[in-house]
Amino acid sequence: MSVIALIGLGGNLGDVRGRLRDAIDALERVPGVHVTARSRIYRTPPWGHLDQPDFINAAIAVSTSLDAHALLDALLAVERSLGRVRDGARWGPRTIDLDLLAFGDAVIHDDRLDVPHPRIPERAFVLLPLADIAPDVVLPGMGRVADLRAAIDHGACQVLE
Repeated sequence: MSVIALIGLGGNLGDVRGRLRDAIDALERVPGVHVTARSRIYRTPPWGHLDQPDFINAAIAVSTSLDAHALLDALLAVERSLGRVRDGARWGPRTIDLDLLAFGDAVIHDDRLDVPHPRIPERAFVLLPLADIAPDVVLPGMGRVADLRAAIDHGACQVLE
């Protein structure tokens, strides 16, 4: 059985666009994962800690036969392979970040994973690329992606490609 998962990609240090492409290519090589859609690439202001460079963000949809935790493990492995070191600092600068935003219609809240990602409705850097690839997806407990995007200020964000 296959599930559609939505993944957010971003970073703000170094060649982020190149790393985003490398991350998508690496995910395509994971057994049981097939990329089915890619968003445009956006430049977005930092969120959380504002004294850092702008971020480059995108989103992909994948069809996967992996369970949510195995997919999370694959995302973390790809991050590590691209030089990401998780030092515990939240919302700070990073070379690459891969977030499992949604996993079909699953609702998961455990010590490793919160799906759908609880802060999606607050984040233009997530909603803009998600609306490119999944505008009609209804996120459990949150609503339809296109409606969430329409409700958030995204004026400081810019389409790059």
